Amino acid sequence: MAKRGGFPGGMPGNMNNLMKQAQRMQRQMEERQKELEEKEYTAAAGGGAVEITVSGKKEVVRVHIDPDAVDPEDVEMLEDMITAAMNEAWKKMEEDASSSMGQLTGGLGGLF
Repeated sequence: MAKRGGFPGGMPGNMNNLMKQAQRMQRQMEERQKELEEKEYTAAAGGGAVEITVSGKKEVVRVHIDPDAVDPEDVEMLEDMITAAMNEAWKKMEEDASSSMGQLTGGLGGLF
């Protein structure tokens, strides 16, 4: 007759190892997150007429607009270039964060 109620022979030791690994991964993820927050990502649009830098904290750090890009008759073009540069800078930041965290989790999928 089969025993009910557990895994005989060493489950507590395995559980301790699993907890230690989870704690180590948590510390590594916190360190990696802090490193990512300190990084900056820059993207340009309009052939460099607009350049935007964002931080890993998802904050805009710098905006550079070439004076030649400022045309009072075509403000919409400038707005489009700013939008494009912002989106590209955030995309770079997100891809870096995803890649960096993915290396830690090693394919654990949606667990973290």
